[in-house]
Amino acid sequence: MRTPLAPQATEAPEVQLGTGLRAYGRLLRHGPAAGPFLFATLARLTLSMIPLGILILVEAERHTYAVAGLVSGAYAVGAALGTPLWGRLMDRFGQMRVLLPTTLASAGLLVALTLATTSDAPNHLLMALAVGVGLGYPAIGPALRSSFRIALPDPASRRVAFALDGTSVELTFVIGPVLLSALLLPGIGPLPLLFTAGLLTAGGVGYCLTRVARRADAATQREAAGHDPASADPGPRTALTAVGVPAVLLVMLVLSIGFGQLDTSMAATADLALGSTDRVGVLFAAIAGGSTIGGLAYGARAWKVSERHAVPALLGLFALLLTTLAVLLASGTTALPVLLPVLFLTGLTIAPTLIMQQALLDQLVPPGRLNEAQAFLSASNTTGAALGTAVAGVVIDAGGPAWSYAGAAMGIAAASVVALLGHRRRGRTTT
Repeated sequence: MRTPLAPQATEAPEVQLGTGLRAYGRLLRHGPAAGPFLFATLARLTLSMIPLGILILVEAERHTYAVAGLVSGAYAVGAALGTPLWGRLMDRFGQMRVLLPTTLASAGLLVALTLATTSDAPNHLLMALAVGVGLGYPAIGPALRSSFRIALPDPASRRVAFALDGTSVELTFVIGPVLLSALLLPGIGPLPLLFTAGLLTAGGVGYCLTRVARRADAATQREAAGHDPASADPGPRTALTAVGVPAVLLVMLVLSIGFGQLDTSMAATADLALGSTDRVGVLFAAIAGGSTIGGLAYGARAWKVSERHAVPALLGLFALLLTTLAVLLASGTTALPVLLPVLFLTGLTIAPTLIMQQALLDQLVPPGRLNEAQAFLSASNTTGAALGTAVAGVVIDAGGPAWSYAGAAMGIAAASVVALLGHRRRGRTTT
């Protein structure tokens, strides 16, 4: 994606990744892009493992989904507050100076939260520590997407990278919960979150040691010293004032409320409907597996339909499938051969929608504010997830998972309406 470091991007070797599935293989063999991508993927496994691990551990220790949802939601609130700040500071001070301390702080606080949960600490302390974990969570996703501008000067090649990036995030929701489930060993309750802290540290520190991260820092220092001509016109003072950006962020916010409800609903389905939290990984694997395939298929070719038209339609289909899940749970249908295919079909709509949201942001934001804009997109995601997780915990305690799936469907449907209205408003603005 575009960043204020664009003049330095020409230093990278020109690479043409082409189209089709083989383009992904070419990307993973291109060292300047592959190294940062792989370390970022390792760190971002924790995107699913931290909130889900907090939810499972707190519920196991405190025996209430309401408290577990609030603590997990507190983490997401912290991340929503911290991510835009870290994105803006990376533009000013460079990636390593921001990513390294935030990675270590977030991992350390996650260890503290784990130990506090298992030592009967008061709930308000758990929420405070969870906010700290989220507040310090490194903005490695925005950093990676910005690094593509340096590693891949060719815009068509960056499109492939964006698709693989978006799909890899969904893949973390396959591997992360499965890995978390494998670590749920009797008598070792803290193990999943302690392992998660180690993953975050290894991925974040590894990314900071890559050549692209160092080049990004060097370019930032040159720009700060006034040696970068691109800094003469950085665009608006904040990405939020760019035309169309607030609408994209609002869609992501409302969409993520549905995501938060959905994630908590699947955890409760495994526990309350299927009888064991050990099965939560299977449910997440089904929906995230569908999302992974959908994202790879979308990124492998050029589509004639525009993102502005496709996003509302995909969100409408997403809401319909979530309604189906609510009806199945309400009718007592809990057989995995029935639930898993519906979850897989639901997942097919997720990654393409998120990739399109990133593409719309890339089209709307000036080069000098894209780091910040991507951070705001991530913040919208985590803010919505926090609200959805907190609401779902209360709804599940009161009415069960079926009502929570229905709430998720309502959130996604609302996002579809917001996306449609935003498209029509932009259309009137440009005519």
